[in-house]
Order: sequence, then C-alpha cells, then structure tokens
Amino acid sequence: MTTVKKGQYVQVHYTGTLDDGTLFDSSEGRPPLEFQTGRNQVIPGFEEAVMSMALNDERTVTIPAEQAYGEIREDLVRDFPIGMLGGESVEVGQPLWFRSPNGPIQGKVTALDAEKFTVDFNHPLAGQTLHFRLKLVGITDEPTQQPMGCSCGGGCDTD
Repeated sequence: MTTVKKGQYVQVHYTGTLDDGTLFDSSEGRPPLEFQTGRNQVIPGFEEAVMSMALNDERTVTIPAEQAYGEIREDLVRDFPIGMLGGESVEVGQPLWFRSPNGPIQGKVTALDAEKFTVDFNHPLAGQTLHFRLKLVGITDEPTQQPMGCSCGGGCDTD
C-alpha cells in the first residue's frame, strides 16, 4: 500500500461543503488539486487528512475553523473615510482591492454611510467548519501539473 510521505506531491479530488451543505469548492470537472506536502500550500487540516491516506483512498473529513481559515478576527474589520473612494460608488457586499506592504489584499464592504465605509479583510470562509470529501488519486516525487497558484488557502511557500 502506497502512503504519502512529507515532501511528495499529491493529487487529490475533493468536494468542500459547509455545515449547512452549501458547496463552496470542488475539483469536479477539473484536474485534481496537486500540492507538495510539508510546504504549507493548503490549509493545515486538509494536508493533515491527506497525509494519513493511501493511494486511491476516499474519505470524508471535518475541519474546524482553526485548522482551516481561522476564526473571524475583529482586527481585520476596518473603517475608512468615505473620501478615500474618490467619488467612486460602492455597495455593501462589494469586494475591493487595497495596497498593503505585502502586496494587494481584497476585502468586502460590510457597511457604508455618508462619512465612512467598513471593510472586512477576513477570508470569506473564516469562522466556518469545512467538510471535505477526498479521493487521493496520485502520489509522486515530482509535480505532474504546471503551477497555477494555491488552492484551499495556505501560505503558498514557493522556495
């Protein structure tokens, strides 16, 4: 039985749902998600589940918020003066991009009045328990796909 070892590349088909059954992501109709284990390329609970699987295993796992996108952090909800919009109109629920010292960051407008607007920079899945149906379809020592960025969160460690 072939099992996953740290540093290997894995290819995983997955379907992710919330507590209420809402589908938030799936690899259905796409190539499997590929990541290198031990590189923080996916959320911790997802990688931990895959590390205990063997080739062709299927399982369903529940990942609490602290092992996924974290709890909702109030310090990531910020108010800005309405003048910062330069006359542009925005609506509650609208995503906006901001410059930060670490590069562009997206937030969602959560409140708006004549003097200020509020933006939530938490990940949209922060505070959520995630449920994944997983199937490990490949274990390799080299990547099988061209890099396309990260899925399922994580730090995107590329060195």
